[in-house]
Amino acid sequence: EFLAVERPIENTARSMAAVVFTDIVDSTKRAESMGDRRWAALLNVHDETANDVLARHDGRLVKSTGDGVLGMLAGPGRAIRAAEDLRAKLQQLDIQIRCGIHTGEVELRRDDVAGIAVHIASRAMSAALPGEIIVTSTVRDLVAGSGIALSDRGSHELKGVDGTWHLYSVEPSRSA
Repeated sequence: EFLAVERPIENTARSMAAVVFTDIVDSTKRAESMGDRRWAALLNVHDETANDVLARHDGRLVKSTGDGVLGMLAGPGRAIRAAEDLRAKLQQLDIQIRCGIHTGEVELRRDDVAGIAVHIASRAMSAALPGEIIVTSTVRDLVAGSGIALSDRGSHELKGVDGTWHLYSVEPSRSA
């Protein structure tokens, strides 16, 4: 009976992707000190820079989160390089960010993405220190042999996600 039962094929739009979340460090404090108009102008520059950097790495800006961005790229190595590039470009503009990266299947929803992989990337970002790029063990496994150096940040419980997750910090690249 198990073999004879025909199961319908799911008709959902899912795709494997490297998900990048960023957050501007101390954004509320900075917004307060700058005032709404200057802060909005800074956010516009931030978002344009993120869009340009992600596109240069064959990724896309999915959306602005107000004080950060959600981006999607085809692979974790590209996502790490894009995050490093974005961090450097924004530092030149006196904007410090933290990043989180996870790779997994995402639900494609018109111009947005959803799914547990998106939540995991967001939670990894929350574990990052200012200026740090944090990746999950999934990303670490997928970039093995790429020359990307990672430092062990230990096991973490990610809010709302079952189990513990091993996280790693991206070491500065030698070419930087």
